[in-house]
Amino acid sequence: MKILVTGGLGFIGSNFILHVLKNYENYEIINLDAELHGSNHDNLIKIKDSKKYTFVKGNITNKKLIEELISKCDCVVNFAAESHVDRSILDANPFLISNIRGVFTILEVIKQQNKRLVHISTDEVYGTILSGSATEKTRFNPSSPYSATKASAELLINAYFVTHNCDVIITRCTNNYGPCQFAEKLIPKTIALTEQGGKIPIYGTGKSIRDWIYVEDHCEGIMLALQKGKSGESYNISADNEIDNLTIVKQILELLGKSEKSIEFVEGRPGEDTRYSLDSTKIRTKLGWIQKTSFDKGLEKTIQWYNENHKALENLSDNTLSSTPWKDTS
Repeated sequence: MKILVTGGLGFIGSNFILHVLKNYENYEIINLDAELHGSNHDNLIKIKDSKKYTFVKGNITNKKLIEELISKCDCVVNFAAESHVDRSILDANPFLISNIRGVFTILEVIKQQNKRLVHISTDEVYGTILSGSATEKTRFNPSSPYSATKASAELLINAYFVTHNCDVIITRCTNNYGPCQFAEKLIPKTIALTEQGGKIPIYGTGKSIRDWIYVEDHCEGIMLALQKGKSGESYNISADNEIDNLTIVKQILELLGKSEKSIEFVEGRPGEDTRYSLDSTKIRTKLGWIQKTSFDKGLEKTIQWYNENHKALENLSDNTLSSTPWKDTS
């Protein structure tokens, strides 16, 4: 089986490639990545010479290239996306191009070549969940340009299933954490700022709740969807670790032996969702997925990885370090 992984130099995509090549003997990977914001070859340096791994630089909006690569593969797993909410507030246009136009390009090609697509989406398409947990049938209510483009992509995918009978599956996941995450995200950013002795900005009161999952557990859920998932279906993937941002930052500070005095409360982000929560009963019961890593253990492993890979935190720009990164600080 040969998989075309799009966006495989990003955080989750690179972890997925490593997971597949480590745990699934009869798989090969072609990794297509545009080498844009968040892409990092260092994530995959250990397999760069593997005969089961090939890297191709390119964009998912390039139809000719997508046609060529998909023709060489059995299926596509699409991670390629602009994914940072703050950046979508500053400039939504790249998100429309990658997250909508790019998905459309892939759909057109899998329609022609009759290949399976597993598309990686997000819990943010549901917006704030005030009570209970979102199931696969919960209506979309995106709050940011980023989540709106991800919801739009899902609608396109569903339309291609209904209209063209395309072999498509959608997975939606909660907040991932673990090795190789881009340093502008909450957990690696907190680790970096703590090590640098800087202030750690917390939006609003810090009580926004996210449901956290260790990235390797997410990757196994994607593989199960690829192997066993039913065409036209979507699967929520969550580990039931609902924790507010302030608690996570305090836990990191404690593990690093640092004072909470470095915490700085700043203006809340526009359109900030107060709580995300997914019901993952479907993937657990239908596909047999289970999470293996507790949040406490996963956080310890993550901190240890960044301590051993300091270079991964060096891509923090001045903008990333700013207290309100959605504002133009240039």
